[in-house]
Amino acid sequence: MADKQHAPAAALVVGPDGVVSAWSESGRLLLGWTAADTVGRPVTDLLAAPPPPGFPESHVGGPDDTGLVSLRHRDGSTVDVLVSAHPLVGADGRALGHAVTVQRWERRPVIADLAFEQSPFALGVYDPELRFLWINASSGRVIAHSEEQLLGKKYREVFPEFDRDLFPERDDKPYTDQLSEVARTGKPARLITVFQPLGSNYANAWATSIWPVRDAEGRVRAVANWGFDMSAEYWARQRLLMLNEASRGIGRTLDVLGTAQELARTSVPRFVDLVTVDLFDEVLRGEEPPLSPASDSGGAVALSRAAQHSTKCDTGRAPGSPMPVSHAPGSVAVRCMTTGRSTVQLAAEPGEGGEWAFGPGLAADPAHWPPGNPLIDESIAAEGLTGRITVPLRARGALLGVVAFSRSDRPEAFTADDLILAEELTAKAAVAIDNARRYSRERTTALTLQRSLLLQRLPNQEALEVASRYLPAGTGAEVGGDWFDVIPLSGARVALVVGDVVGHGLHASASMGRLRTAVRTLADVDLPPDELLTHLDDLVIHLASDLQPAGRFQPTGEFGATCLYTVYDPVSRRFTLASAGHPLPLVISPDGTRTPAPAQPGPPLGIGGLPFEATELELPEGSLLALYTDGLVESRERDVDEGIAELLRVLNQSATSLEDLCDTVLDAMLPERRTDDAALLLARTHALDPQHVADWAVLPDPAQVPRARKFALDQLEAWGLEEASFVTELVVSELVTNAIRYGGPPIRLRLIRDSSLICEVSDASDTAPHMRRARAFDEGGRGLLLVAQLTQGWGTRHTIEGKTIWCAQTLPEPWPRRNPGADIRVRQPR
Repeated sequence: MADKQHAPAAALVVGPDGVVSAWSESGRLLLGWTAADTVGRPVTDLLAAPPPPGFPESHVGGPDDTGLVSLRHRDGSTVDVLVSAHPLVGADGRALGHAVTVQRWERRPVIADLAFEQSPFALGVYDPELRFLWINASSGRVIAHSEEQLLGKKYREVFPEFDRDLFPERDDKPYTDQLSEVARTGKPARLITVFQPLGSNYANAWATSIWPVRDAEGRVRAVANWGFDMSAEYWARQRLLMLNEASRGIGRTLDVLGTAQELARTSVPRFVDLVTVDLFDEVLRGEEPPLSPASDSGGAVALSRAAQHSTKCDTGRAPGSPMPVSHAPGSVAVRCMTTGRSTVQLAAEPGEGGEWAFGPGLAADPAHWPPGNPLIDESIAAEGLTGRITVPLRARGALLGVVAFSRSDRPEAFTADDLILAEELTAKAAVAIDNARRYSRERTTALTLQRSLLLQRLPNQEALEVASRYLPAGTGAEVGGDWFDVIPLSGARVALVVGDVVGHGLHASASMGRLRTAVRTLADVDLPPDELLTHLDDLVIHLASDLQPAGRFQPTGEFGATCLYTVYDPVSRRFTLASAGHPLPLVISPDGTRTPAPAQPGPPLGIGGLPFEATELELPEGSLLALYTDGLVESRERDVDEGIAELLRVLNQSATSLEDLCDTVLDAMLPERRTDDAALLLARTHALDPQHVADWAVLPDPAQVPRARKFALDQLEAWGLEEASFVTELVVSELVTNAIRYGGPPIRLRLIRDSSLICEVSDASDTAPHMRRARAFDEGGRGLLLVAQLTQGWGTRHTIEGKTIWCAQTLPEPWPRRNPGADIRVRQPR
């Protein structure tokens, strides 16, 4: 006996009286009964359970009726079957009974048909020309059309809006084209389609599979599809992706205007069509924002539009050009800033006026709106908008401004989830803007302090032609502690100093000011370079100990520095230098020879206990010296050695102007994005004309004083400086007398005609003179007081052989100056 699980459908004929008049062989295979067993018996004898109400009329008596009943198998078991009855009519129109088909309920065609029909997913089948062949009940509910309305019609004729995708910028094919592609190629497709149905205020996202239906020969006879609405999941994922993008894209630079522009660009076009960011002027200046929105004389709140970006064009307020804007009293923006709560304005009620939408209730926003939202405001339609979200820009309890997210080209209404996204984007931008504001304030303060401590104007001197540049780090880094100085010394000598303090910010700037002051103080004492660095090293160690925290949790800054101290003497053309961990100067000779100074750098300042070594070089007149900080030669792209080699290549001795050469060096050496300050000091050496120096040995005899005066007066006459004779005669007399009386041989007198007239008396004693106040009847004690009163400066410097006392007088103008004083040029970051 055939397996009843695989038995075909049975067929029988039931007369008008309910008696079986014909029985098929398939009936025997399904129920075990033969024609002899069933023909002539009532059909109700086949029932295994009480018949349903109206049976057989409802299942065998009605026209084309179908129902589920339980029949009795011959072996005593029960078989659930699906019964379909079809009326039989004679030629004369007389009812002859019914033709009845019986299919086992568990059999695949039966249960599959019901499963497809009752599926919660939208199912459809179309011919290769995309004419409707079948849709299930869910699909009919979704598209608001019955199967009878659609059969035989083409897909594009019924739903032309499905040819438009919501995001054409993604280059996705419209859904109808996807169906045609599967019908043409026979290749299945899976996709997510986003579009806005007619009459809906919201865009729907559908996950869809499309596959070909083939016959036994493999030919594509139809196209089938299924889909389900995954709008909630899709838009939630899109919001997460946008927040992730915002985390990477907002706050990349510590710049207020740049961060506002990043917020605007991140939101357009994926979220909205237009974003405006308005900030208080105090925020733009790096100051504390006002405690409450301040109104102007008209009652409006004045802000500045820091950023604006739209899908139509980038009207973007580019960083650096904020535009004043005013918000009227009582406006949505002012209310948001006052209350601290966001507001959503919609041009129309969501879902109103729609012809149909995807599924019941999908025209309404499924999320929960906060109190007071959304606000139906038809006035925004006059601005060409369908909706606007206004969010106060707040960070750390402070109000910074207001942000407006607007839609115009996107007709779908904002949802409550969109409000959450707008507030999250604004919150991220607010923290970044506040960080940029705080950084801008600190950087401005540090830069102002640093510039006030740096050399503002190059001093007048004849030994060197000097040009300099100082370039602060870019806006992405704090101000550093680079510094340089040009210090005139006695004997027409000049000290060139370059240093770099560890760290950045206010601490580095203050430390740089301390070191620069200390170097100038020690330079006034006229210490040799190695001794000066030793004293400076001790000072740094003491400063570092002073910075140790007094309390357990009191923060302190790191303190350390490098310094290069050099002295050039135009009389002897000797260049003496000592380095405390700083890059050595570069020397370019007049013949084009380029090399770092052959010296041994010592340890950085603050190490202590290690000696510094001084190196002395004799330079040809016209030599070019380059002193710099590591920010000029070191970067992420190259190390220090590569940078020094590049600097040597760029330096051009033939350049006619040191100012132009400075610009050339900075343009060639510095990258667009820098993380450190850079200082450059260029100097071209001059040798003092031997005719401008007069030197005379003085015997240790008081009788030599008149001869010294005579030597000085004769020399002044030769130089044409008779006007300085009176003061010079007194000064020479006092200094030579003191050297003979208190010093030791050998004694020398030297006169130097430079930008000033310098008088020097040297002796072998290391005892330093000092001024004292003479009593009324004292015969001595007034010599140095007279020198100090009659000259513009005096001092003592110690040498290997002893000491030198010097004084300087200002020469009458005009005097030919090779190197007039010039303002220090500070180039702004690029």
